[in-house]
Amino acid sequence: MLGQNEKAPEFSLHAQDFNPVSLSDFKGRKNVVLLFYPADWSPVCGDEIAVFSAMKSIFDKEDAVLLGISVDSRFCHKAYTDAHQVRFPLLADFHPKAAVAQSYGVYNEQTGYCKRALFLIDKEGIINWAYLSPDEINPGADGVLDALGKLNGSNS
Repeated sequence: MLGQNEKAPEFSLHAQDFNPVSLSDFKGRKNVVLLFYPADWSPVCGDEIAVFSAMKSIFDKEDAVLLGISVDSRFCHKAYTDAHQVRFPLLADFHPKAAVAQSYGVYNEQTGYCKRALFLIDKEGIINWAYLSPDEINPGADGVLDALGKLNGSNS
């Protein structure tokens, strides 16, 4: 898994609205929180996505954009976001399967899913903070919010 002070690999993936989203879209403008997770419709992932969706306004105030990434298709992401009113983009690392997750070192070859990982990428494209959680545990947002507060010099 990539770690602090490493350059974040560039990517372009389709979101649930079928539009492409690239890491470079935010360079120089926004910090980026990447939320890698195994699957849209699993219970732990659903809880994790709900936590981040509910806290989107806090991330907005901290000048950060949230991006969820799994190997689910954009059609699956569309159905999930419509059913659960997700307030941030879910990106499909579907084809070639898990290419982005592999580039960040968070693809589980045995399961065929992304590992549960969080990355905070600064406005210059450098990983400021990274965390790998066990698949069965929702890591919540506290760690990445603390890291974002430190990056911005605020008290998140």
